[in-house]
Amino acid sequence: MTHNPEKITIRNQAFEWGKRTYLMGVLNVTPDSFSDGGDFNTIESALAQAENMVKSGGVDIIDIGGQSTRPGAVEISLAEEIDRVLPLVQILRQKADIFGSVPISVDTTRAQVAKAAVEAGADIINDISGATFDSEMLSTVAQLKVPIILMHIRGTPQTMQQLTDYRDLMGEIGEFLESRIAAAVAAGIDQSQIILDPGIGFAKTYSQNLEILRELRKFRVLNCPILVGVSRKSFIGHILNQPEAKQRVWGTAAACTGAIANLADILRVHDVREMHDVCLVADAIFRNQS
Repeated sequence: MTHNPEKITIRNQAFEWGKRTYLMGVLNVTPDSFSDGGDFNTIESALAQAENMVKSGGVDIIDIGGQSTRPGAVEISLAEEIDRVLPLVQILRQKADIFGSVPISVDTTRAQVAKAAVEAGADIINDISGATFDSEMLSTVAQLKVPIILMHIRGTPQTMQQLTDYRDLMGEIGEFLESRIAAAVAAGIDQSQIILDPGIGFAKTYSQNLEILRELRKFRVLNCPILVGVSRKSFIGHILNQPEAKQRVWGTAAACTGAIANLADILRVHDVREMHDVCLVADAIFRNQS
């Protein structure tokens, strides 16, 4: 299976799929995310973290999230999510000297947040529900003409960890993603604008997360770039016997290397500077740069 050679341009940045691994840096403006909750939930601290990603890390996309999606996370109101996300998008766009050419992704399942964020200067919508939580999401994104990341999940963050019983894990994730591509295209989104995420840690057990990483190439038949989010997740903590999420950087590096070996296109990470080095070395080994 040859890698789909298409490239897309987002905020004047060319993303040439298959050439190298791209890094999406996580910027959670939430008080309760599992690994960095409360770290960046002031504009000042979030801005400093974003600058750090650009200056030290070579980040390719900054992903802003206002609603925690960790297991059991409490859902916040639409107004509260907009109040968290919008000011940060606006301030990054005002600082054009630093962030002028950096695509901003917004991690949301709500069409109204997506619309407001893109109008404020965001470039990509990252929907952990595969655009299933809000029936308006796909038509909204089609009108906005921005790329969308569609992730596999079952249930909601409140219920997902009880929904890990699969007949055929890779087949069922593939079927879900294929159906979401079809729905997106039917809503008017060009397939070149769709990125897929198998949803590591979302309605998946420890062993299922490892299986996804091992079998990642199976999703290539869907002909969309693949985003993988392993950063600091509990399956790594399980292997390391490390309850503290921030102490999982080396484990994350190993998981990222495994994802790159199996041709992930984008890695969503907290530790941008460290994972940038991981990507450079893993890309040199695993991507045929003739």
